[in-house]
Amino acid sequence: MAESSPLLSSHGVKSDFPSILQGKKILLATESWGPVNGVSRTTRSLVEYLCDHGVELILIAPSFKADTRQRSLWLRRLPGAALPYNPDLTVVYPFHLSDIYRQAFEPDLIYLASPASLGFQMLLQIRQLRAPPPVLLNFQTDLSAYSEIMLPAPLNQFGVWLLATVQGFLFRSRAVHTIFFPCSAIRGYLERAGAPVDRLVQLGRGVDTALFTPVQRDNIYRQQIAPEGEIILICVCRIAPEKGFEFLAHVARRLAADKIPFKLLIVGGNRNPAVENKVQRLFHGVQHHVIFTGFLTGAALARAYASADLFLHCSITETFGLVVLEAMASGLPVIARDQGGPSDIIRHGETGYLVPPRDLEGFTSLVREMSGDVIRRGAMATAARQYADDTTWERINRRAAWHMANALAHTDQESNGSRPRVRPGMIASICEQLRLMLAVGVVYLMWLIAVVPLIVHGNRFIPRAWHALQQQFQCTRPLRN
Repeated sequence: MAESSPLLSSHGVKSDFPSILQGKKILLATESWGPVNGVSRTTRSLVEYLCDHGVELILIAPSFKADTRQRSLWLRRLPGAALPYNPDLTVVYPFHLSDIYRQAFEPDLIYLASPASLGFQMLLQIRQLRAPPPVLLNFQTDLSAYSEIMLPAPLNQFGVWLLATVQGFLFRSRAVHTIFFPCSAIRGYLERAGAPVDRLVQLGRGVDTALFTPVQRDNIYRQQIAPEGEIILICVCRIAPEKGFEFLAHVARRLAADKIPFKLLIVGGNRNPAVENKVQRLFHGVQHHVIFTGFLTGAALARAYASADLFLHCSITETFGLVVLEAMASGLPVIARDQGGPSDIIRHGETGYLVPPRDLEGFTSLVREMSGDVIRRGAMATAARQYADDTTWERINRRAAWHMANALAHTDQESNGSRPRVRPGMIASICEQLRLMLAVGVVYLMWLIAVVPLIVHGNRFIPRAWHALQQQFQCTRPLRN
């Protein structure tokens, strides 16, 4: 379905913005709007692109306490409960779809960014509509991987099964036209979960090559970070148990034991101080080599990237790895564990290196070699920047827009111009009303079973997660390939 549009070229995208979208009403629901993470940045780029081209858009997102900006009329926050191990993420309380429609508008198309607590509820209720608008969703977060890492046994295996079952069921809805996925590993997971293969479309992420560029390199900043001329290693990610910090700490210890002169710049944070403290304690004994900057954005983040010499990526739960692409745009070679999204981005031996996820010695050896090889770092830096130049947000967003146009055209063809417009939420028959009530009830049940334990136990799960991850460099969970 998703690939058979008369509007799309043979390469899946055209060079201009699809005129069919101009003036259309799109409801965009995202699980993250405000926090510094890949989903939020990706969604913001798409929103700006659509608005710049005349699309009428309403944005729905969970509540976010740190959002101090003036709220625009087209943004509505839904209440929920923040996750204890990552307060930037909110689990939305159960809601009724008709409430959103009444306060927003009747959309021509719905776009779900990284559907989870908000997107799942919308998909479940959209299934009950007699004439739903076409739906596109972007699968950007491997919730199953997080469940297996964060939840204690046997709840972790139940979480994996529940998510696969729910996702497969919801993604098969007749309203779902396109399911974007970021990398080949995630495609395999979606297929096994039962998502329709003919609706799967690979859509990566772009990078702002004007912001993230080698010209942002700041020698004064470098002198502050590495006053003795040490090589600067950088890691950029949210401070969280699943981001591979245990592995990174082992790398740092081995480099220090080998007397390698280095500084490790860790950019990122977590609004839960307990999590940040856990991460910092991992580097006990080598703390004089490590600098935690906290969250950085914009020019400050670009300066940090460009002022480093080598990017280290130790997470094994990334569906794409936007930070890898930003590092490459900044002219940095990348050494990453060969799992998930980075495996599709990095050209091994050309723009960086991919290391088997459990190969701590191999990872450390490459860092050691690259630290002393200025010529090789320079050649890889040039190749990395060239790769990033071909991966811009303009290309990615345009491709997404043409698939939206495809969905609208397909809907018009099916209805032959006579598709009845039924206001969502105003379902006429008693039978359909009962089905909708049942669907909302199922959401409550799922929420009680899968989410409430996290909220009730709170930080009790964090030590368990760290205990499991202490052996991560020896016993790594393979991402579904």
